[in-house]
Amino acid sequence: MTEFSPRGAGVAIEVRGLRKRYRSTVAVDDLSFTVEPGMVTGFVGPNGAGKSTTMRIILGLDAADGGTALVGGRPYRALARPLRTVGALLDASAVHPGRSARNHLLWLAQSNAVPSRRVDEVLDLAGLAAVGKRTVGGFSLGMRQRLGIAAALLGDPAVVIFDEPINGLDIDGIQWIRGLLRSLADEGRAVLISSHLMGELEDSADHLLVIGRGRLLADTSVRDLVARASGDRVAVRTGMRTEAMTALADTGALTTIADGETVTVAGLPIERVVALLTHHGVTFSGVSAHRASLEEAYMELTRDAIEFGAVERDERAAR
Repeated sequence: MTEFSPRGAGVAIEVRGLRKRYRSTVAVDDLSFTVEPGMVTGFVGPNGAGKSTTMRIILGLDAADGGTALVGGRPYRALARPLRTVGALLDASAVHPGRSARNHLLWLAQSNAVPSRRVDEVLDLAGLAAVGKRTVGGFSLGMRQRLGIAAALLGDPAVVIFDEPINGLDIDGIQWIRGLLRSLADEGRAVLISSHLMGELEDSADHLLVIGRGRLLADTSVRDLVARASGDRVAVRTGMRTEAMTALADTGALTTIADGETVTVAGLPIERVVALLTHHGVTFSGVSAHRASLEEAYMELTRDAIEFGAVERDERAAR
């Protein structure tokens, strides 16, 4: 990816027994997980679940009340040149609006002994080479997002942490970030991304960490989570939806409407579904094993962890 010698191999994020409280609100509650190198790990959960607090603790921006958060076996604050180990984007607006994009990156590079030539490399990588001399105050949200990503990659880090990386990006930008995340993981880096867009993670992530109310709900591959949510259900496409549901329900199967012409069946093998529909004269255009979306799997897993009602000031901080 760069002229730097690779620093990505073998460095992981390790969180063990992490705890954080804001007054009466428990933001992180005995949280433990590992973000492995060589894969893209999605970090998801409802608002107020503790995602942002956890990332801020990993990056040394907040102090934990208990437990540890280590990068390569060391706390962030013990890293002599942190940008050369961890690159992060939490808030794309955290840039002085009067600085040019290039000067912003030069300042960061000098603070971590990163060669100045690297600034031009990441500007080009982020598609900002042509606007590097423009002040950030005139940048669109998508351009600021690209600049934040460029800053995160400035030190050629072993670990990358992005909070909502596609925020403000257009279609071309979304395609670009997908390819970037994949290439970073393929180089052996540990990549942690927080996102509310399950469809995006379904295409981008290898592994998922799901938290709710500060606790770990799942630590699993995307494939395994979707497979568990899919279960043994069968999807039937038919224009005779009512007749199909009646014929199948008579056997004790559970049927639900998926969309206008699709019925989902639980409790019967696919061969039995086909035989029953044929026996009752129900025509259908397709019968297949149902595959749940990542969004379905996520909603089922976090159903009891969603907070409702007004959010107090200290609870907002916990996000």
